[in-house]
Amino acid sequence: MAQIVEKNGFFQYQEVFVETDDFQADYLDQLENTLLKISEKDTLRLEIINDLGYYYHTRNLTKALSIIEGGLLEAREMGDSYWEGHLMVSQGAILLRMEELDPAEMVLKEAIDKIPESESWLLYTNLGYVYERKGLLGEAFSYASKVLEIGETYGDPKAVAMAYSDMSNLFWKQGKFEDALAFGLKSVELFEKRGLKDLDYDFTLHLVGQFYVDLGEPEKALDFFQRSVVLGERYGFYNNLSDSFIALVNLQSTLGDFTGAKKSGLEALRYAELLENEFMIMRSYLALGKASNTSGDHLDAVGYLESGLANIKSNFGDKFYLSLVFDEISKAHEGIGDFKNALEATRRSNQLRRDVFSDEAEEKIAILQTEMEVSQKENTIKLQQAELAKNRLMQAFYLTLAIVAVVFLFLLYRVFLRKKKYSQLLEKRNKEKEYLLKEIHHRVKNNLETISSLLSLQIASIDSLEFKQMLEETYTRVQSMGMIHLSLYKEGNLKQVEMKKFFEELGSFILDTFDAEDRVTFEIDMDSIELDVDLAIPIGLIVNELISNSLKYAFPKKSVGKISVSLQERDGCLFLNVSDDGIGMEMDSPSKGTGFGKELINLLTRQLDGKMNFYNESGTSFSFEFILNKAA
Repeated sequence: MAQIVEKNGFFQYQEVFVETDDFQADYLDQLENTLLKISEKDTLRLEIINDLGYYYHTRNLTKALSIIEGGLLEAREMGDSYWEGHLMVSQGAILLRMEELDPAEMVLKEAIDKIPESESWLLYTNLGYVYERKGLLGEAFSYASKVLEIGETYGDPKAVAMAYSDMSNLFWKQGKFEDALAFGLKSVELFEKRGLKDLDYDFTLHLVGQFYVDLGEPEKALDFFQRSVVLGERYGFYNNLSDSFIALVNLQSTLGDFTGAKKSGLEALRYAELLENEFMIMRSYLALGKASNTSGDHLDAVGYLESGLANIKSNFGDKFYLSLVFDEISKAHEGIGDFKNALEATRRSNQLRRDVFSDEAEEKIAILQTEMEVSQKENTIKLQQAELAKNRLMQAFYLTLAIVAVVFLFLLYRVFLRKKKYSQLLEKRNKEKEYLLKEIHHRVKNNLETISSLLSLQIASIDSLEFKQMLEETYTRVQSMGMIHLSLYKEGNLKQVEMKKFFEELGSFILDTFDAEDRVTFEIDMDSIELDVDLAIPIGLIVNELISNSLKYAFPKKSVGKISVSLQERDGCLFLNVSDDGIGMEMDSPSKGTGFGKELINLLTRQLDGKMNFYNESGTSFSFEFILNKAA
């Protein structure tokens, strides 16, 4: 259900027509079902009972009163005066619609001390209805003015919209249709800004439609009536539906559609009888009687109007509508030639209208209207003065802000100049450091080349094959390191070595050294990858040793073959593989030569905190895994 959600045994309630209107006509059934699951002595239960009873008065007044009275017993047992007050307001609203005007007035006045002023607008709205129904339009207008004051004081748009709606209805009853329309449209605008389509918005749509009928603009009226009917049917507002169909009777009669008018009148009567509301039943018969008079069916009119009077109690208090009934009875009797009864009905109508529209009431409404308009103008002036003061304050603020901004920009410019000068100094020092570092690599490369040259001369003068081999191995190692420094110097990247190009040059150099370029193929299977010099040198030495060993031992008697090197980076690790397709070797077999190369490889692997694996299938393969952050 949109407005009640159960989570972990607790109910979260979005108050209907206050927090949400996202539900359909079955919302009262669902509220009633949920109520059975909520334990007594829970304030949420009282809130739901209040909403359930209040909105049930749009469908069944007897059931609505029973629900509210049950809630009042629970609130009083709990000692919860807050919800007792709200339930009493709902009780008063229901008694009012049951034509129990004096009990309704008593209950509503008793509730005044139990409800915070900020939430009391519904109480005073219903008190205004009581006095309106009693024909005391001046008192009714004063309560509408109080609702407006509460709404404006506490910033409650619903209260303001309700006040304008009630004032528009009171102006309409006085025949001030233009004032009624102006206030009705203001009310509709506020309701729509609020964004919740509720009972009171629906009723105001019907009112505005009626005002357009009386002002002779039936096309505009029809749109408001249709919107009102749609909402009434969606939420089951029987009282508003009856009101809307009564208004449609008047509209269709004005347009000469008496068949449609009779159909609308019977619909109004059907909803009024479902509601068991004698006021709405009487008004439905009044609408049918008026339409019959307009169409010339005066006998039917008498029947409808007499039925309307028969359905009200002797203490029926709404003298305004009673005056309308007797006015139509007079027209009906006159239409059938019964002038005696016509005259009597006219006298009754005039007396009732004098009771309602007394000079005192007219004067009171006029004074209240004037006071309200003056108050609104004073508020407008105050708002304008406040706006001017605000504008002056904003101008002073912007001027101060502009001055601060200018000072800030000046300081920022000074900081920029200092930073620019400092950046230029840093750039100059970086270039100097880069030059020095490049020069160091250049000198290291030159020194290594000198060492290589000395080794080469020494090798040429040595007769011992074993010692000569040792020096040749040292020569290739020195050349390997020299090639790395040459790469750093030539490429301009003073910290990182591009390994694929380095391996290509290293492989070509070693093959040339061993005079094996024509019989051994050197392959590199890897993408371009750059490594820091501290990582590149030990990996370069490892690859140097493994290529040299393959050339010395994997291809005896100058046999042909292939040596492959790959270096990959995955998941923060480096994976190095060096393999050949030669005769293979045993890892634990005695070392050939001095065994220094094998020890060097193990030492460099441990230095990089790596792991080495050896495979001897279809040749020899060495694989290494280095963790980059540790290796670096």
